Amino acid sequence: MATKMDVDEDVGPAPPDLNRLYDLDSYLKPFDKEIKRRYKCFVEVLEHINQHEGGLEKFSRGYENFGIHVTEDGGLVMREWAPGAVELYLMGDFNGWNKTSHSFEKKPFGKWELVLPPKDDGSCPLDHLSKYKLVVKDKNGHLLERICPWAKYTIPSNETKIYEAMFWNPPEKYVFQQSRPAPPRSLRIYESHVGISSWEGKVADYKHFAYNVIPRIKKQGYNCIQMMAIMEHAYYASFGYQITSFFAASSRYGPPDDLKLLIDTAHKEGITVLLDVVHSHASKNVLDGLNQFDGTNACFFHAGSRGNHDLWDSRCFDYTNWEVLRFLLSNLRWWMEEYQFDGFRFDGVTSMLYHSHGIAHGFSGGLGEYFGLPTDSESLTYLTLANHMLHELYPNCITIAEDVSGMPALCRPVSEGGNGFDYRLGMAIPDKWIKILKEYKDEDWNIGDIVHTLINRRHGEKTIAYAESHDQALVGDKTLAFWLMDAEMYTNMSCVSEMTVTVDRGLALHKMIRLITHGLGGEGWLNFIGNEFGHPEWLDFPRVGNNSSFHYARRQWNLVDDDLLRYKFLNNFDRDMNLTENHFGWLADKQAYVSSKHEGDKVVVFERGGCVFVFNFHTHQSYTGYRIGCDVPGKYKIVLDTDDPAYGGHSRLDHTTEFFTEPIEHDKRANSIQVYMPARTGFILAKQDDKKET
Repeated sequence: MATKMDVDEDVGPAPPDLNRLYDLDSYLKPFDKEIKRRYKCFVEVLEHINQHEGGLEKFSRGYENFGIHVTEDGGLVMREWAPGAVELYLMGDFNGWNKTSHSFEKKPFGKWELVLPPKDDGSCPLDHLSKYKLVVKDKNGHLLERICPWAKYTIPSNETKIYEAMFWNPPEKYVFQQSRPAPPRSLRIYESHVGISSWEGKVADYKHFAYNVIPRIKKQGYNCIQMMAIMEHAYYASFGYQITSFFAASSRYGPPDDLKLLIDTAHKEGITVLLDVVHSHASKNVLDGLNQFDGTNACFFHAGSRGNHDLWDSRCFDYTNWEVLRFLLSNLRWWMEEYQFDGFRFDGVTSMLYHSHGIAHGFSGGLGEYFGLPTDSESLTYLTLANHMLHELYPNCITIAEDVSGMPALCRPVSEGGNGFDYRLGMAIPDKWIKILKEYKDEDWNIGDIVHTLINRRHGEKTIAYAESHDQALVGDKTLAFWLMDAEMYTNMSCVSEMTVTVDRGLALHKMIRLITHGLGGEGWLNFIGNEFGHPEWLDFPRVGNNSSFHYARRQWNLVDDDLLRYKFLNNFDRDMNLTENHFGWLADKQAYVSSKHEGDKVVVFERGGCVFVFNFHTHQSYTGYRIGCDVPGKYKIVLDTDDPAYGGHSRLDHTTEFFTEPIEHDKRANSIQVYMPARTGFILAKQDDKKET
């Protein structure tokens, strides 16, 4: 942080690099006071932490002080924050589940402490994997059983299915063998869920993912894994978004050390690993969650209606509370330190940013929508503080915001008055593709509207583009492949059967949609596990409504591994698309220049990363000698082609053809090339070096 800052007497210190933000977007200048006010809120909290807690580095290590810990003499010390409790006790296997025999000592500021001496033989009073619970005596004299908020390992009871804390103290600690890889130049994310990663009807485990799925991810050209549903959640069908234990890695996939093995394995392959972190809300569970932990309706959350998220039926954190800040910031540090994650995808950021949680809020794009009373300054301050901490302590840390609103400066540095995220998700893009496939005939596709959606992002704020994610795969919707081919995916995906019109169209558009999104839609790419090969149907976790079936909660790798099925074509294309990007690096390049978006011809042409991308979305019209603009003169060749027979295409393009530019201005480009464009085909041209061709 800069030591000298301009000071506005009304709002306090200005962000030291604020002018950089205004250089990017001068339209933000009318909101100068609000931007400075928000920055002041962040600075004030940071200064309080520095003054009273010895700095962020120390403040964010709450997990070393709170919860249960072994002392030097072999005993235990346990500390908790329960401001509403009258008394606090510890019970478990160690004391025959006596509720009141081991009482905590009350400390200032709602904190409690219990010290247990070692056993007579000097060993720890709690055995490894022994169960324990907290007992809170509330103001009415009731004894309430609670789970430790800082618990590192929890499992469901065989009798009640309620999650219980287990003391994790293995005789040998896991030692990471690999260091973190350097952050990727171009981020290609494989969005993953461990539990569904097997083709079998069961909950897969960490080791299965490490040994069977990571090799697939590596082969497909992805350099980043986004891990969903890792933070413990009692309800499997919540997809990991109703967190009950924030410091516990989900035990349904195996013990904590197996997750460390998974991350170690990914790092060995040079793959970055991000955690899908949920700090936007928490489960309403009382017995195995944070809700009503101290016997009140507040504690970690706002009291009253503000503490409830009506749409998600969950609790909302009180980000102004000192101990809540310690808890959440320490939670981020825990996953970075203990498990060696490389960063986070923050879930539900839009819900945090606005008092309405974004519900029934259209976000027209007018800047006034973002800098007024609808914005929740307290949540925004927390997010800014979290990003500041992560990037100060871990310079290579990657943070991604799940935000659909388009909050300005969300992905600009804190020093500029931004909120410090590195990327935001391009959430409008998959919605657009699904809407098109649901509502429009192919010949009615609006090319200009498609291009606008793909390029409509804030300049200087990086976006993760994707054609579909887990949201589109959930029950009630369908994957892109299933929207395109539907029932024929059950009957006509065999290579030994005749290619039907439906499957031919589906394969072609699946590849084209992904390629144009990959090339034009952002500065990073995301794919949900299995969608790279056109996984059929939808995703539905075992629950009462489906008779606890695992049929739709798995990934059918057998489909893509069968050489006689056409799924392999989509998989091959996805791999080569990523590998081509890895070579040319268009995701890391500036936003593309779109030279043509022709409605009648259904043609899109743009340049990025030294490549010329060409798309013909026409249902049946091919074009010979079609002139396209090209800025850089020279010799070009095709380096990727959706119509390649290796991808289930018809081989209508000759990859040995050399295209020479002509100094003929076209579509406002200094040079141009004449190309053949088959119907429903996309391809990439790259300039060739005479000495060394690509």
